[in-house]
Amino acid sequence: MAQTISAKDLKARKQEFAIIDVRESDELAQGVIEGSTHMPLGAVIRNAKKGKLDHLKEKKICTHCSAGYRGNMAADELNKVGFQAVNLEGGFEAWSKA
Repeated sequence: MAQTISAKDLKARKQEFAIIDVRESDELAQGVIEGSTHMPLGAVIRNAKKGKLDHLKEKKICTHCSAGYRGNMAADELNKVGFQAVNLEGGFEAWSKA
């Protein structure tokens, strides 16, 4: 499992991270984190393995989904190929309550 960051900590340190929203397009109606990049989970994994995200290797990445499961999968896969990624604990649900 990937390391996590709480919504409160991410809000305080948001500028330190490239935030990747791994939810599907139809889930974005719930809201989005301002400044985040939307890239569904499958695309994150494919793009990371193909080197299409290498420009983010020098940055810290925070992934998130609705509740945390897919965000964890994305962060874990990114870490396996050399990124510094954490998952937003509780996903967008936690973010919207923080």
